[in-house]
Amino acid sequence: MGAADDVKLVTEHTYGTWRAQKDWSKPLYVAGAKGSHFYDDKNNRYLDFSSQLMCSNLGHGNEAIISAICDGAKTLPYVGPSFVSDLKAKAVKSLLSVMPEGLTQFFLSTSGTEANEAAVKIARQYKAPKYKIISRYRSYHGSTGAGIALTGDPRRWFAEPVGKLPGVVFAPDAYCYRCPFGLNYPECDIRCAEYVDYMIKEEGNVAAIFIEPVVGTNGIIVPPKEYLPRLREIADENGVLLILDEVMSGWYRTGKCFSFEHWNVKPDIFTTAKGCTGAYTPVGVTVTTGDIKDFFNERFFPHGHTYAMHPLSLSAVPAAVKEYEKLFATGLPQNASAHLEKRLNELAERHKCVGEVRGIGHFWAVEIVQDRKTKKPFNTKADKAALKPLLVSELTKQMLNHGLWLISWISHFIIAPPLIITRKEIDEGIDIFDDVLKEADKKTD
Repeated sequence: MGAADDVKLVTEHTYGTWRAQKDWSKPLYVAGAKGSHFYDDKNNRYLDFSSQLMCSNLGHGNEAIISAICDGAKTLPYVGPSFVSDLKAKAVKSLLSVMPEGLTQFFLSTSGTEANEAAVKIARQYKAPKYKIISRYRSYHGSTGAGIALTGDPRRWFAEPVGKLPGVVFAPDAYCYRCPFGLNYPECDIRCAEYVDYMIKEEGNVAAIFIEPVVGTNGIIVPPKEYLPRLREIADENGVLLILDEVMSGWYRTGKCFSFEHWNVKPDIFTTAKGCTGAYTPVGVTVTTGDIKDFFNERFFPHGHTYAMHPLSLSAVPAAVKEYEKLFATGLPQNASAHLEKRLNELAERHKCVGEVRGIGHFWAVEIVQDRKTKKPFNTKADKAALKPLLVSELTKQMLNHGLWLISWISHFIIAPPLIITRKEIDEGIDIFDDVLKEADKKTD
């Protein structure tokens, strides 16, 4: 079978994710990948400017990780979660080496959404009879029951009422560009955080605040410096757990191993996945304090599944941890992130369609608008839900035709290249991005 036959076979017999199935008819066939690029069957090269789904942090074809997985397959590729093995022990030891002090207990699964499911169960058991969880409107926490219920973006709308988890309430976002209170920072006194305190007191029975420290798909929104420390205080003052979703922002995506470290804040529980193996194998990690694990010493722990602590999946973790250490010792990611920020801000200066450039490290968004003064968007959540054509989607197709893979969502682009990307490769991507944005400029008011 050739590439065209493979595409036909797969699209006719599988579901394309998060889309109308008519749009799952002619996906690009990927034949291989190396470094910051991937290739189709005709050997056309594409720069991976979003690390696939913001997960291939270490790029493609890393020999150390591949070798570790091969060794794991030869050793003991599977044994049930009730057994201990060498691969499991090595993974736990590697995770402990990068965890902030006090965050030492793990539930190991196979995805970010599973990690979040575990976090919800743990929090509700620990805080019972309290059960309510405060999430935010600009958020994505996964596709399974609890994850999608915590999600604020339109993907939750389609899952309701099946995906409606009792007790989830949504708070305003720390989104300064489009402040839900119509205020300006810093005169706002961080109203978005203070309102969470109001919600907890008015709602009652709140077990946890559950947020992405740096919002991922829904805008790469970096909060004001006071926001996360204030949420930590609010959680403590009200006897509420602070749960942080680091599935996308973790593993040096923002310059530190976990993004909450930028604000010297420690959660009670946090979740991570994607980058912990560089996406070479599927692993999800739910991390808690020792006190929370101790709570279950004499109580039933209500979670588990067949692939919990899957040895072959975990085999990639120690190798990935070492690769991150080696990479940051070279200084390449630090220099590249500064160059990326500079080049993206230059785009804002050249294109009147760019409303805001925001981000941190290798994690950026470019939000486009019809009118800079009014901040009128080209498209909205309602457009996405109604399957209306989105300008950002059309522009990403054009970029792909020019050799650039870039994720977009409703009204912004996500620029999250692998941490191994070079300045030259960044320039390659920005040049294509720059050229395609001219099409959006023509549609501005």
